[in-house]
Amino acid sequence: MALGALIIKEISGKSDRETVEQIKENPYLQYFIGMESYSSKEAFNASMMVHFRKKIGMELINKITKYRTKNVGSREKEKNWVEKD
Repeated sequence: MALGALIIKEISGKSDRETVEQIKENPYLQYFIGMESYSSKEAFNASMMVHFRKKIGMELINKITKYRTKNVGSREKEKNWVEKD
C-alpha cells in the first residue's frame, strides 16, 4: 500500500493530502494500492506518507517512476491515468 501510494503521488505530482483524497475517491487507485474493495473512507492519514517515504526511500520511488514512464508511456499519459475518476 505504501509503495503504491508513493508511486501515485510521484506520478501525479500532488501533495500528500491530495494524494490521499485522490485515492479515497478513485476505486482504480484503491485497487492499485492493494485494497480488496472500494471504500469511501481514507485508506490512511496523509501524515503516513512521510513515514512511507522514510521507510521505502525516495531513491527506490524515483527508480520505479523512471522505469514506468520509460516503459509504459509518457509522463502525461501516466498523469492522466492517475487523475481518472
